[in-house]
Amino acid sequence: MSPVTNEVHTNGTNGLHNANGVNGAAGTSSRSLTPGIFAPIPTFFHADTEELDLEAFTTHVVRVAKAGVRPLLAGSMGEAHHLTPAERLILITAARRALDSAGLTDVPIVAGTGAGSTRETVELCKQAAVAGADYAIVILSGYYAGALATNRVALKAFWADVSAKSPVPVIIYNYPGASGGIDLDSDLITELATECPNLAGVKLTCGNVGKLTRICATVSEPSFAEQYPRQKPHAPFLVLGGFIDFLLPSAFVNAHGAITGLANVAPYTIQRLYELSEAARKDPSLLPEAQRLQGIVARADFTIAKASISGTKALLEKLYGYGGSPRRPLPPIEPEAVAALWEHPHTQDIVRVERELSGKAASV
Repeated sequence: MSPVTNEVHTNGTNGLHNANGVNGAAGTSSRSLTPGIFAPIPTFFHADTEELDLEAFTTHVVRVAKAGVRPLLAGSMGEAHHLTPAERLILITAARRALDSAGLTDVPIVAGTGAGSTRETVELCKQAAVAGADYAIVILSGYYAGALATNRVALKAFWADVSAKSPVPVIIYNYPGASGGIDLDSDLITELATECPNLAGVKLTCGNVGKLTRICATVSEPSFAEQYPRQKPHAPFLVLGGFIDFLLPSAFVNAHGAITGLANVAPYTIQRLYELSEAARKDPSLLPEAQRLQGIVARADFTIAKASISGTKALLEKLYGYGGSPRRPLPPIEPEAVAALWEHPHTQDIVRVERELSGKAASV
């Protein structure tokens, strides 16, 4: 693929140009944050220079969005830690333009804006809004986890401060594995949800289904929205799993979907699982099919997740002709490991389902 120019136009104020005429420093986007599936989009790089490969990136953003999956940019799968602040904004601008050009103007963009300090995180939220992000997802840096992990006042203050100052609604990103073991409990998350009206949800990459259930018991009650209205009515507080292997049971405790890396490889399959899971709550006759598909997805997630970012990119290369390697120091996956991953029965099962479902969608 030919390189695409990596640029952000300046306006003489903060170095950024409002790419879509909707978002801005005032956070005026009206694109709704609704329950469903979100894919943390990988960031693709040219092999020889490690510069952003925007052609592959925008192609992939549109591909998953056409399957009904919303894009999340500059997250863990997107190697946010390996991106400069300017590169994060380039990705947001490019994604918004690509979605709009594809007629997907209503698809919201969630952007990772976590940084080392509260101050820098807020600044990234402001810049992301100008670049075209509709929502921010924020993880707390684990660099000082020894001082922060057990300090509930400091933990609460971080997301309270960021959400109060961000022009776009903020999603809490709870991922102990990427934040030095910092793991918010259900009480703290529920307190934040009730006290911070510009918080729009939580991603639970801790994988704690009990925690998810306890949070939903409060925020998914109809009375919650009345008692604790959001700052922006189109941005309710969503409880999202950080893995896809418990999507079906999470639907039955009134959770709101998932943010899952597997949706990059099999977006139509994951979207179908979400639709079946929701429908089975009202029509029990659909439960066996939902359980069958959840089994296929859970096995694939278990197998593919172990290959991490490089494994997901390798599968995308197999499926779509783009993927490449992570930025160093993350190593590429070895060719033998790629072959084993591709040939694994769990991978082949979900690829078979994905091809069937995407083929049906294309014929409509």
